[in-house]
Amino acid sequence: MKPKVMLKTAVDILMTLGLLFLMGYQFWGDAAHEWAGAGMFLLFIAHHIFNRSWYKNIFRGKYSPFRIFQILVDLLVFFAMAGLMVSGIILSNYVFDWMNIRGGISFSRLLHMAASHWGFVLMALHLGLHWSIFTGLMKKVLRLKRASLMRRILLKIIGACIAVYGLTVFIRRHMLTYMLLRTQFVFLDFSEPIPLFYLDYLAMMGTFIFLAHFISRLFRKNMS
Repeated sequence: MKPKVMLKTAVDILMTLGLLFLMGYQFWGDAAHEWAGAGMFLLFIAHHIFNRSWYKNIFRGKYSPFRIFQILVDLLVFFAMAGLMVSGIILSNYVFDWMNIRGGISFSRLLHMAASHWGFVLMALHLGLHWSIFTGLMKKVLRLKRASLMRRILLKIIGACIAVYGLTVFIRRHMLTYMLLRTQFVFLDFSEPIPLFYLDYLAMMGTFIFLAHFISRLFRKNMS
């Protein structure tokens, strides 16, 4: 694998892990959350530098329904991340405290809550739209052979089960309530077992990866 591809993959993996870490704010406290958020900001910039060709080609070629959907998701991810960065800087008590920003605290809290939950869902969708590329790279790195028909069916069943469980988690954890700002506060269970929390969030991520991957295959099938 070329060094550039390895770096791009490493950045994407670190962003995914960072996103999961940041969702567990209650376990790690303010300082760790802010430093991880600052790291996420740097990774976000690196991701866009590595994928700068996307900007060069955005007005080239035909706009198929799949491409429109993909660009829409990408733009929404960008806006969610921008909202997170701006609100995070305003709310900062450690990393960006030297900027001495005191105004807009109430609005920033609501923006941060909405952007974090939208960002989680949208980044999972973004990952799902590129899932075939990611799995292809993993096969090359691990030198895996093409799976048998039974194994592929089994993997699809497991993926569907994870997606269904993730959907129940999405409902149980009131994600839509936070995304639509139906409340001004996020319920944080400080006594919850950390492994269970992250298993739930991995399952939720799996739901939207599965959904986006299914949509992308559906679009491509209709195009062929």
